[in-house]
Amino acid sequence: MIDTKEFKNRRKRLMDMMGSESIAILPTASVSIRNRDVEFPFRPDSDFYYLTGYSEPEAVVVLIPDRDEGEYILFCRERDEKMETWHGRRSGLQGALEIYAADDAFPVEDMDDILPGLIEGHERVFYNMGSNQNFDQRVLGWVNQIKSNVRSGAVAPDEFISLNHFLHEMRLYKSRYEISLMRKAAKISAKAHKRAMKSCMPGMYEYQLEGELISEFIKNGARHSAYPAIVGSGANSCILHYTDNSDAIVEGDLLLIDSGAEYQCYASDITRTFPVNGKYTGAQRDIYSLVLAAQKAAIDEIKPGKYWNNPHDAAVKVLTEGLVDLGILKGNIDDLIENEEYTKYYMHRTGHWLGMDVHDVGDYKLDGEWRMLEAGMVMTVEPGIYLPASQDLSRELHNIGVRIEDDVVVTKDGNDVLSKDAPKTINEIEELMADAA
Repeated sequence: MIDTKEFKNRRKRLMDMMGSESIAILPTASVSIRNRDVEFPFRPDSDFYYLTGYSEPEAVVVLIPDRDEGEYILFCRERDEKMETWHGRRSGLQGALEIYAADDAFPVEDMDDILPGLIEGHERVFYNMGSNQNFDQRVLGWVNQIKSNVRSGAVAPDEFISLNHFLHEMRLYKSRYEISLMRKAAKISAKAHKRAMKSCMPGMYEYQLEGELISEFIKNGARHSAYPAIVGSGANSCILHYTDNSDAIVEGDLLLIDSGAEYQCYASDITRTFPVNGKYTGAQRDIYSLVLAAQKAAIDEIKPGKYWNNPHDAAVKVLTEGLVDLGILKGNIDDLIENEEYTKYYMHRTGHWLGMDVHDVGDYKLDGEWRMLEAGMVMTVEPGIYLPASQDLSRELHNIGVRIEDDVVVTKDGNDVLSKDAPKTINEIEELMADAA
């Protein structure tokens, strides 16, 4: 059962911001065809699910502040014995009322008849124009239908307002309920990363370890990954978004796994890098230790009153100093940072917002300035160093790609690492792999 009180509070907060004389319309995602008549597994639109908890396709939520007959209206599929025999159970209109606490529920096929009457008389329509072109045309059609009757006394809205600004700012601050789901997703993912470390052997294929990850997700109630897994060994560890996962795992190489479970529509995002044979070489140990130190420095910067960019700046400083100490970069530290010389080996940001989407919504800057961190925000921390084979590098450094990523929530007095159960020190990883050998 969903927490109806949680979703009710979200809808109330949004409607309070919308004010009177307004209506919000938000469809869920469409079913997508994978090939011919095979569909991709359906996943509801994040904004839609955030307000409703409703996970079935072909649905639209309508919010009307101060409507006497009920503020929360759900258009959805009706019960259909024949269709349910083929495709599974539906909640139907009664389920929309009883399970999802809608004030009113109507068949989704009746929207064209009902929605113009709901829109009529409201000054503002809150709707994300441009996200769904087919639905855009329907909304404009309903408004134009009202406008065609203004001589008969109909009152058409004269303003369209995007829902994104309000909804995405709300979603940036996670409630206790949301953090509990994200903690669960991270714990499941940590188990999967441990399983991959224990299962890894030279001669395996990357996709076999991907299978171990997915199996552990499903075993623990996370039916889907939050994103396609990255399982890159050797040279593949230096490809940031490598998802082929098709090569054999070779003795002596490092293996980078970036994989996270999605639990009840909330994402985790964890990366670990470990030696295929269970023992880091000297060069691998040097690079890994440097990235780990950079991650620690970044996490230490996560607390209320700090700015979004502070963790990145801290990681860049540690990485640049370390690359100079190792002879990979040469020059003055401050100059190297100012000129972004480090980006040859560290070319991405240190993190991103995390929530219902793995790259979650929320502005990183306000009025042109990095925004200040506040309790309830959740972010990833993922510094890395990538050293593909190059004449600029000594041979022992070739094809060493290291990224270490954790999920961190800002608390009222600091931070909490949700993914702390995934081993990441050299000793923890080597001991875990030795015990599994």
